[in-house]
Amino acid sequence: MNSSQPLQETADDGATSPGRLGTDGAAQGRRRWAAASGAVAAGAAVVIGELLAGLFSPSLSPLTAVGGAMIDAVPPGVKDWAISLFGTADKAVFVAGMLLVIAAVGALAGILEQRRRFAGAAVIAVFGLVGLGAVLTRAQMTPAAAVVALAAALSGALLLGWLIRRLHEGLPAGAAGTDAGTGAAEAHFPARTQAGRRTFLQVLAASAGATAVGGVVAAVWRGAASGISIAREKLQLPAAVSGAAAIPAGAEVGLDGMQPLVTPNRDFYRIDTALIVPSLDPESWVLRVTGMVEQEIELNLADLLAKPLIERHVTIACVSNEVGGDLIGNARWLGWPVRELLALARPQSGADMVLSRSSDGWTAGTPLEVLTDQRDALLAVGMNGEPLPLEHGFPVRLIVPGLYGYVSATKWLTELRVTRFADDVGYWTPRGWSDRGPIKTSSRIDVPRTGRRVGAGTVMFGGVAWAQHTGIGKVELRVNRGPWQEARLAPGISLDTWYQWQLGIELTPGQYEVQVRATDLNGEPQVEERRPVAPDGATGFHTIRVDVNP
Repeated sequence: MNSSQPLQETADDGATSPGRLGTDGAAQGRRRWAAASGAVAAGAAVVIGELLAGLFSPSLSPLTAVGGAMIDAVPPGVKDWAISLFGTADKAVFVAGMLLVIAAVGALAGILEQRRRFAGAAVIAVFGLVGLGAVLTRAQMTPAAAVVALAAALSGALLLGWLIRRLHEGLPAGAAGTDAGTGAAEAHFPARTQAGRRTFLQVLAASAGATAVGGVVAAVWRGAASGISIAREKLQLPAAVSGAAAIPAGAEVGLDGMQPLVTPNRDFYRIDTALIVPSLDPESWVLRVTGMVEQEIELNLADLLAKPLIERHVTIACVSNEVGGDLIGNARWLGWPVRELLALARPQSGADMVLSRSSDGWTAGTPLEVLTDQRDALLAVGMNGEPLPLEHGFPVRLIVPGLYGYVSATKWLTELRVTRFADDVGYWTPRGWSDRGPIKTSSRIDVPRTGRRVGAGTVMFGGVAWAQHTGIGKVELRVNRGPWQEARLAPGISLDTWYQWQLGIELTPGQYEVQVRATDLNGEPQVEERRPVAPDGATGFHTIRVDVNP
């Protein structure tokens, strides 16, 4: 071979030459940095959207609009699976998944932009249009929210184009300094390549850092509900004209590991469709009573707080609560009876349902009869002695004893529409859930936890049982499908709350299956047949396994 001949890119046997290795390595390096640039640009668009929404559209951002639309489209079975797997962390997991998808789309946009100018920007623009479309479908939509969606998409596209231009300047075609393949191109202009690479990396790092800092600021800002927390802290609740019943002596059995009889606000379950907590200014909040009424009513918070408020302990539960689950809690609620408000509106003949609406558009269909009978259905403003926490419906929510939350417990309440089941449906009914949701009698073993090892002898079992608005008559346990043994039932606060119970059982070393069942005050035992949560609540006996050591 003549030494003056140029180096061939490929050997005769098809193997790749060192020169080709360098070129391929450089191309792979540029693709990786282009993908990183796209992910940063997409992340920046999200952060900018959240920050601008905090300024101009606190109740709706592009991210929450897309997330809300996705939640609306999710089949009920997927929602139940997510709640059973992640519990009250389902929203955090969902948002994390959304961000990963956005980062992946951004990475693809970066690679396309590196190959052809404006190709990646077009991907981000389309993604922005999806965000705009989602914004336009939400109940909280405002012109400002639409502008925020467009501005976020535009900023992401511009940042992507700028980063890719810096990438081309820092790593020109043929420059292989970013990977293992260091070929002839590096030798031709090493100084320019190294300096350009440093400049690009500095720019990319600065953009990523600014995006991360902006994300933290947005999370803290949006998490604080744009100043609504301060308004809540300043709100003074009036004293109740009728206080909650005193908790009877012995109502709390006192076993280690038992949940408190009254659930602290910080531990109270939260299940709803809102990705961020709605921000309702108590100064401008208004509740409207509309529909089939003789007199439509508008009620502001000052008017509501001036009413004769009552305080009651009420246990509420989510219809997605599995047998033995913890999507249930008991609190002391302060509010005005809904029946008194509806009496002022005077429902018309033929009405049988009240469609309650949240500020984010979520709705629940509640039988009119349960809002007008003598049960303590409340327009609640307080929870355990303080204004409603933001995540639990501040400033006003519905509390209805005896019904699952999906047909009663509307948070961030803005409207009560008196109507008919034949004419209107709540959010979950067209998604496969029943239109009425009375809470089923149920019970749970809290102590000991399933799979826990205990010592032989008297093993203390304890837990809770509930049959809201009916009351619990007795609780029984059985071991290895043997005879039922009646537990000591602690006195309940009222028929609208859960009851605690306990029972000591002599157990020798071995492994045991223990089941619990409750019977209500009407003599009706809970259903033994195991059924899923859909369409109207789970049934079955809570069953645990206990390992008894010598």
